[in-house]
Amino acid sequence: MDNLIPIVNKLQDAFTSLGVHMQLDLPQIAVVGGQSAGKSSVLENFVGKDFLPRGSGIVTRRPLILQLIHGVTEYGEFLHCKGKKFLNFDEIRKEIEDETDRVTGSNKGISNIPINLRVYSPHVLNLTLIDLPGLTKVAIGDQPVDIEQQIKQMIFQFIRKETCLILAVTPANTDLANSDALKLAKEVDPQGVRTIGVITKLDLMDEGTDARDILENKLLPLRRGYIGVVNRSQKDIEGRKDIHQALAAERKFFLSHSSYRHMADRLGTPYLQRVLNQQLTNHIRDTLPGLRDKLQKQMLTLEKEVEEFKHFQPGDASIKTKAMLQMIQQLQSDFERTIEGSGSALVNTNELSGGAKINRIFHERLRFEIVKMACDEKELRREISFAIRNIHGIRVGLFTPDMAFEAIVKRQIALLKEPVIKCVDLVVQELSVVVRMCTAKMGRYPRLREETERIITTHVRQREHSCKEQILLLIDFELAYMNTNHEDFIGFANAQNKSENANKTGTRQLGNQVIRKGHMVIQNLGIMKGGSRPYWFVLTSESISWYKDEDEKEKKFMLPLDGLKLRDIEQGFMSMSRRVTFALFSPDGRNVYKDYKQLELSCETVEDVESWKASFLRAGVYPEKQETQENGDEEGQEPSCHKCATKTSRSTILLW
Repeated sequence: MDNLIPIVNKLQDAFTSLGVHMQLDLPQIAVVGGQSAGKSSVLENFVGKDFLPRGSGIVTRRPLILQLIHGVTEYGEFLHCKGKKFLNFDEIRKEIEDETDRVTGSNKGISNIPINLRVYSPHVLNLTLIDLPGLTKVAIGDQPVDIEQQIKQMIFQFIRKETCLILAVTPANTDLANSDALKLAKEVDPQGVRTIGVITKLDLMDEGTDARDILENKLLPLRRGYIGVVNRSQKDIEGRKDIHQALAAERKFFLSHSSYRHMADRLGTPYLQRVLNQQLTNHIRDTLPGLRDKLQKQMLTLEKEVEEFKHFQPGDASIKTKAMLQMIQQLQSDFERTIEGSGSALVNTNELSGGAKINRIFHERLRFEIVKMACDEKELRREISFAIRNIHGIRVGLFTPDMAFEAIVKRQIALLKEPVIKCVDLVVQELSVVVRMCTAKMGRYPRLREETERIITTHVRQREHSCKEQILLLIDFELAYMNTNHEDFIGFANAQNKSENANKTGTRQLGNQVIRKGHMVIQNLGIMKGGSRPYWFVLTSESISWYKDEDEKEKKFMLPLDGLKLRDIEQGFMSMSRRVTFALFSPDGRNVYKDYKQLELSCETVEDVESWKASFLRAGVYPEKQETQENGDEEGQEPSCHKCATKTSRSTILLW
């Protein structure tokens, strides 16, 4: 059993000297605590020598793996100075400082690369400890602003492992409930199974107070209990007080104190060292079977890989083919995950991409492009009039000819070609982006990557051509025959009845369902009324409401959507805002919101504005016609091009 700790020490040295990440969770003890909690003093008391760096602020800036080995002579060895014995412990301190500065710089930077120090002494028991940096709140020198978070991550890197015992050092003159060490230990060891509590500075507690309840494990109990120690004061350290004298004074303190006298044999640095030696030995014994199994599995895997490389030939075509097939399979998996979607940790959290962006093109962009098609109502009426008269020729017609209706409607249906072809181009563009992103893992093989992208892009272009042919053919189908018996076709009587019923009831087909929620900024609020600021908007099929925040508790206003339209707002030359703005307005010139003729809303990007416009389309709010209407009775009607294209144009049919 006495050889267990030295064996684990050899494994740690092997991993560190090779410079590889230690994939085995070796049994160890990590020392955790806040700055000036007394961690360094506890370790120096174990050795009986001053050898750790001292000073104000953060002193331990790299993990120190301290291996204490019972021996006849007293000296230290560093793994990075193999073969060199340090007989003077002041030189050990200097070497720790120099090695720390070599990696982290001399201005308080930190690093998770450990320093391995082995100390041989007749005064120590076999023990291995990892001294970790103390928690700090404020960055100094070259330290980053998130220094506290970085130190926490470094500490968690060690104590998160189930094979690591946690030595939580807490000064007695602070509230135990606010202990940084116990808080960190609680996060990874909520049951307190792996945590050993160490209470320092018991001699500095206020008069009339003691830590008896803590040391008796009654307050915040731990499975392995608490041990109290008394370290040297700063005055003793500066005065170079001998550690052996300090240990004698510590023993005297516990024996003479009324609150600790009955437990003096279970307190103090020597007892702590014995307990840690026993705990670590038992811990290694308990984890050894699992460690052995893991080592055997890794060794078998490595032996299998070595066996494969015994007969390795760099020019073997089968090996190259296998590697290429693996990369192609990975490309296929990545492409499928990007298009179909996945709940993995690799999902993009910054922007829409892949399948999500294609979905948006179909359901938002295409719909908006169709509605946005320019259609001059006056010009359409003029074309209808000419078509009727030209078809009649020299005759005076009694009825409106069907051929005139078909000629006009077919021209409107043909307008659908441009937006749907544009939709295909956008999808192909996004697929090209996905292909380039998925082939990035082939960067080591530029020719393979180039050829792969060429093959996939060529196939996509071929499918693009076929897709456009099919879409144009489908539109030609619609142009070839006008089915006026279809249930979606609105005849004269049905158009009139539906129009009258809609005006009487004022109901919408969607009902008052929620269409979209999100943040937008109201741009045209004056400074006296709060100025431009973001609100949380809720768009339904009948109204748009905005709230102070997403909790939706404090409603600011609710605006009905009946009779409203959309228009784009161009930013002036002197405008400092880079936001994209659009407006809701009423064609009849009435106030939309309080004293404002229009409600100006803005988003950060064009994509967000287009998405909101598509949502407004679902609510029945259409864009403003691009050309000014001369007849006042035509304003406020829905775009006829959209209705003609869907064969439901009420205004066109009424002409017949």
